[in-house]
Amino acid sequence: MNSFLRNYLRWTVLSAFIGLIAGICAAVFLISLEWVTNTRDLNPILIWGLPFAGFTIGYMYHRYGRDISAGTNLILDEIHDPKKVIPVSMGPMILVSTLLTHLFGGSVGREGTAVQMSASFADQLSRVFKINGEERKFLLAAGAGAGFGAAIGAPWAGFIFGMEMIHVGRFKPFAWFQSLIASFVGYYTAIFIGAHHTEYGLISAPAFDLKLLFFVAVAGVIFGGAARLFMFMTHLIEKVQQKFVTYPPLKPFFAGLLLVVLYYAEGSYRYVGLGIPVIQQALHNPALFTDPIFKTIFTSLTIGSGFKGGEFIPLVFIGTTLGSALSFLLPISFKILAAVGFAAVFAGASNTPIACTLMAIEIFGLPIAPYAFVACFMSYYCSGLKGIYKSQKIIHKKFFNIF
Repeated sequence: MNSFLRNYLRWTVLSAFIGLIAGICAAVFLISLEWVTNTRDLNPILIWGLPFAGFTIGYMYHRYGRDISAGTNLILDEIHDPKKVIPVSMGPMILVSTLLTHLFGGSVGREGTAVQMSASFADQLSRVFKINGEERKFLLAAGAGAGFGAAIGAPWAGFIFGMEMIHVGRFKPFAWFQSLIASFVGYYTAIFIGAHHTEYGLISAPAFDLKLLFFVAVAGVIFGGAARLFMFMTHLIEKVQQKFVTYPPLKPFFAGLLLVVLYYAEGSYRYVGLGIPVIQQALHNPALFTDPIFKTIFTSLTIGSGFKGGEFIPLVFIGTTLGSALSFLLPISFKILAAVGFAAVFAGASNTPIACTLMAIEIFGLPIAPYAFVACFMSYYCSGLKGIYKSQKIIHKKFFNIF
C-alpha cells in the first residue's frame, strides 16, 4: 500500500511539473504569436518576405534539425517505441520557425507548436528523474495533451487528446491520471501568466432533436470529406515537392513565392495566418463556400511545403466556415453548423473525435454536446484511416468509409 501511494505521489508531482512546463510553453508561444500577428497586420508588406522566411526555416531544419523534423510524428514514434529522449532543440526550433511563418503570412495554426514544445520539454524530465521507457509514454502523452489544452483553453479536451491521438480505432486511457493533472495545471498556468485564449461565444441549441441530429450527421459526412480533401492535398504537395525539389530549403521558398502570388491574386489577404476573425465572423453570420476552399488550398500548400505551425486552427477555419455555409443547403441554424464544424473537421483529420467533442462543449457550452458528438464521429468515420499524424497506429478499421 505504501508503495502504491508513493507511486501516485511521485506521478502527481511529475504530472504537475509536466503541466507547469506545458502552461509556460503555451503562454510564451501565445503571447509571442499575438505580437507577431499584430505586427504583420500593421505591416502587410511583410507578406512579400514569405519566400525568404521559408528558405530560412528550411535551412534551419536541414542544417540543424533533421532529427526533429518529423515534429508531432516523432513524439508519437517515441510513445509507440521509446528509444531516446527527444532533443531539447525541438522546442525552440518549432517556436522560432512558427513565429517566422506567421510573421510573414503563412497559412498555418498554432496548437501543433504548443504540443511539440510541451512534449519535448517535458521529456527532459526523464533525464532528471528515474523514468523508464514505459513511463516515458505516460510523460509524452501527458505533455502533448497538456500543451494542446493549454493552447486552446480546453483542459478536458487536452486531458483526452494526448491519449486519443496515439491510435486509430481504439482509445486506451493508459495515462489518464498523469494527463488529467498535467492538462489542468497547464491550462491554469497559461492563464496565470497572462496568455489570451480566443473567445467564440456560447451557442444555443435544442436539448434533443432527432431531425436536427439527422442533418448534423449529414453535415458530419461532409466535414469528413473536407478533412480527407485537406489531407490529400497536403500529402500530394509533399510528394510533388520531394520529386521535383532536391534541396530541402528550396521547398518552402518556392511555395512562398507561389503563396505570395496567390494572396495577391485573391486580394483580401483573409487567409494569411490564423484567420481567427474569419472564424468568429462565421459564427455570427453565414459564410461563403469560397472560405473553406481557399483556406484548404493555402494551408495545404504552406504545410505541405515545410512551413511550421500546425493544422489545428486552419482545420477549425475550414470546419467553421464550411458549416456556416452549409446552412444554405441544410435546414439548420448556421450557428449550430458552424460550431459543430469547428470541432468536426479536425476530429476527422486527427482521428480524435472524443477530444474534439469535449473541446466543442468547453468552447460553445453543454447544449452543443449531442450535435458535436454526432458530427465529430461521423467526420471521423468518413475521413479515411490516414490522418494528419502519419505515425498514428491503426488498431481497428473504422466502421465505414464512403469516400
